[in-house]
Amino acid sequence: MDKFRLDHTCALITGGSRGIGFGIAQALAEAGANIVLAARQEDQLKQAQAQLAAPGRRVWIYSFDMSQVDAIADLYSRIVADTGGIDILVNNAGGTRRGPAETVSAADWNFVINLNLSAVFAMCRAFGQERIQSRRSGKIINIASLMSDTVRENNAPYAASKGGIRQLTKALAVDWAKYQINVNAIGPGYIRTDLTQPLWSDAKFDQWVTGRTPLGRWGNPEDMGYAAVFLAAPASDFITGQIFYVDGGFLSSF
Repeated sequence: MDKFRLDHTCALITGGSRGIGFGIAQALAEAGANIVLAARQEDQLKQAQAQLAAPGRRVWIYSFDMSQVDAIADLYSRIVADTGGIDILVNNAGGTRRGPAETVSAADWNFVINLNLSAVFAMCRAFGQERIQSRRSGKIINIASLMSDTVRENNAPYAASKGGIRQLTKALAVDWAKYQINVNAIGPGYIRTDLTQPLWSDAKFDQWVTGRTPLGRWGNPEDMGYAAVFLAAPASDFITGQIFYVDGGFLSSF
């Protein structure tokens, strides 16, 4: 099972202080990786850092707003200087602005596309440039969505951004395979986190999700973490350009 270990690696998780991002960070840390967390709220970052701390493990934190796309290259350079290099990049940070498509403002559209797609590309580009220059392999894991493959009403900007993540993942996988950089994505189903509490605490919506999901439950952040360990580890070295849906069978039941 050594092929599933991540000893002597360093993983950067954006939006890693809570929810799915923190679940992934926990799993990668348990597999042996040192951890870098980048998120907006410093208090949440410090709390996550304390939870991940363990003998022999290093955890760095950076307070940063991923919507500041033009500043991502400088952030990444600082992280590399501090850590010695990132082997695994998890692009988890994201957001949405909901509403009927005919009422979506240019500001809301640009916010979602900028954060969910442009920032991911900027992070991937910084990672790829450093890996190529240093002639070192790497693993990128983007966080896609059920809406990379299907849609629900009143979420056009989000669906467009996550459809873009699906194609960006495939494009980078093809471009960077020659550099031994694997690029894959995880597509979460409905995941029970503090951010989704308004949904799972709504009895009607909760019933709809569990009824539509063949495994009959919401996912947990750790479900995403286990998938991330596989995609980050040597066990997946021959896998690239794929979207792994961790959704309890949701998409298969249509």
